[in-house]
Amino acid sequence: MSAPSITLQLPEPLYRQLQARAKRRNRNIADEVLDVLTGAAPATEVLPDDLEQIVAQLAFVNDAGLWQAAQSRMPVEAATRLSDLNAKDQRVGLTMLEYQDRDLLIHQYERAMLVRAQAAALLKQRGHDITQLLPSQ
Repeated sequence: MSAPSITLQLPEPLYRQLQARAKRRNRNIADEVLDVLTGAAPATEVLPDDLEQIVAQLAFVNDAGLWQAAQSRMPVEAATRLSDLNAKDQRVGLTMLEYQDRDLLIHQYERAMLVRAQAAALLKQRGHDITQLLPSQ
């Protein structure tokens, strides 16, 4: 039994990008397209629509952009605010507005972590050494 196949019309810039990527990796373009699609479609976990869209778009980012995404961080002010809200919640609790603020910050943190992790996974999949992205032991 053969695998199902499809025919796609790709924009010329995307085709050239995939073709160059395939050449760098000594692969054919069909394997490269399959690799990109596999990376863009999480197999098991269902993500909220906004996060799913972000993850899918990362598959089309060039390597330099992925390195930048893999090293990105949540803005310092947001991280500090989240830490402060968590500490206050443990001490005395939060108001309804503070809970809502914290929920938004948690979503922002999760988004940042997902982008970093997916970018690192794509870099590794593309054959890059990502050890510098891993926490020091």
